[in-house]
Amino acid sequence: MHPVDWLVVAGYFAWILTDGIRRSHRTNEVEGYFLANRSLPWWAVGLSVMATQLSAITLVGTTGRGFGEGMSVLQLYFGLPLAMIILSVTVVPFFYRARVFTAYEYLERRFDVKTRTLTSLLFLLSRGLSCGAVLSAPSVILSVIFDWNLPLTVLAMGVPAVGYTLVGGVQAVTWADVKQMFVIVVGVAAAIVVLVAGLPAGTSLGGALHLAGATGRLDAIDFSFSLEKTYTFWSGLIGGLFLMLSYFGCDQSQVQRFLTAKSVDEGRQSLLMSAFAKIPLQIVVPLIGVLMFAYYVFVPAPLLFNGVHEARVRASARAGDYVAVERQYQDAVAARRSAADAYSAARSRGADAEASAARAAFAQGDAAVSRARAAATGIVRDVTGDRAFGDTNYVFPTFVTTHMPIGLVGLIIAAIFAASMSTVAAELNSLATATVIDFYRRLFVREASDAHYLAAAKWATAGWGVFACIVALFAANLGPLIDVVNRFGSFFYGSILGVFVLALGVKRATGRGAFVGLIAGIAAVACVATQMPWIAFLWHNVVGVVVVVLVGVLVSLSQRRDR
Repeated sequence: MHPVDWLVVAGYFAWILTDGIRRSHRTNEVEGYFLANRSLPWWAVGLSVMATQLSAITLVGTTGRGFGEGMSVLQLYFGLPLAMIILSVTVVPFFYRARVFTAYEYLERRFDVKTRTLTSLLFLLSRGLSCGAVLSAPSVILSVIFDWNLPLTVLAMGVPAVGYTLVGGVQAVTWADVKQMFVIVVGVAAAIVVLVAGLPAGTSLGGALHLAGATGRLDAIDFSFSLEKTYTFWSGLIGGLFLMLSYFGCDQSQVQRFLTAKSVDEGRQSLLMSAFAKIPLQIVVPLIGVLMFAYYVFVPAPLLFNGVHEARVRASARAGDYVAVERQYQDAVAARRSAADAYSAARSRGADAEASAARAAFAQGDAAVSRARAAATGIVRDVTGDRAFGDTNYVFPTFVTTHMPIGLVGLIIAAIFAASMSTVAAELNSLATATVIDFYRRLFVREASDAHYLAAAKWATAGWGVFACIVALFAANLGPLIDVVNRFGSFFYGSILGVFVLALGVKRATGRGAFVGLIAGIAAVACVATQMPWIAFLWHNVVGVVVVVLVGVLVSLSQRRDR
């Protein structure tokens, strides 16, 4: 990386760390450290909510998925606007007026301490795992750029995020998020400009998108009702709705954001802002992947974007097989490029029949390219023994480091760091909050000074930082990172949402019913995930909610009859 790019990245880190320290005033009190004394403006809270969800996974995993599969990942967010409206009307005013530090405090008031403790424990597990997955994304970037080993890159990303979170609490996290959203938006815009400008003369943006459309990459909606497909209209609308309701309404990393707002109305405004302002950004990110696909039609691209794995294959006994696949790939790429040029020429002349034939030939050529990449991936899995290996997470980092101009490389890397640090910091802060409030203060040390609990919070932040770093070492190899983090969440989210449905919507629900229902929900999701792996993970959220509510109601009614 050029010294100018290093300077940009260093400047970003200095900016975030110094501002985090500056924002640490009034963090010597528990409410100031965890909730910023409920004093933050709605727009800052809204940007913080957006930044927390818009992690480096979105920039790395979603762009990679857009490159390989297109815009279908957008269907994950179809339930988001409806979820935010529901939560703004129900959960935001309820939690704000309850004057709680964590969402799970209310469960003890409504049910009992064991329901609160188990729900909070499930949150800690799900969010700790997800935090590790989020941390793995920039670690992948660094490993590709600098040829560092993964543990070193994880530490390079994790230590700064832990540092300013530990010092400044939620106030430092929120104001850092505001700045990081600015960096992310500028970085995304820069990537789009470079991609569009890099198209060859004679190929317009519209023509490039037409080529992508010939391969199905612009097909954003799939109305087929299939439990096997990860992203369809129905899985996004139904499973995605339950996922978003649980994430934004029951997950402490999000609840804690709107609890820092000045009032109920400002808490509502922050959620609605993050819902509707984020939609255009969610469209743009996978579109970058589609534009990368169009860009690489005309610019030579490697068979594998992960150079480390490619080197291992070339040094293995299957090097000859890989070279043969590489020749097939080069032939397919040449045929695809020829068809793309023919399509552009025919389109410029208005020769519709020729353009249609060239477009069909282009789709056939792209299918051949995909088969060659699949064959290469199979060879890597055979050589390394890594059955989950995929190249998706390395597409965007490779483009940034090989095709972006000097200065913009540093900006994009800073944007990826910003996306990751905003999410990691928010999640570490929420993990520390739940650990101290729901466990340490509730079960172990019930009467102590604010200074004592703040020290415990800082130790908890550091501990969860270590846990996230360990998870990050493994998460990068579990497939597309956008799927990994949502898979982690979907294992727990539906069941947690089910408990809050019982608490807020079923007057006759009892503590025993909620507790047994929660256990049954987690067991049901575990059974579906292990015994029916063909069911897409978004449906796990539906399974969890339904089982928790049904079992909880039945147990509650049975308990009341016994009385």
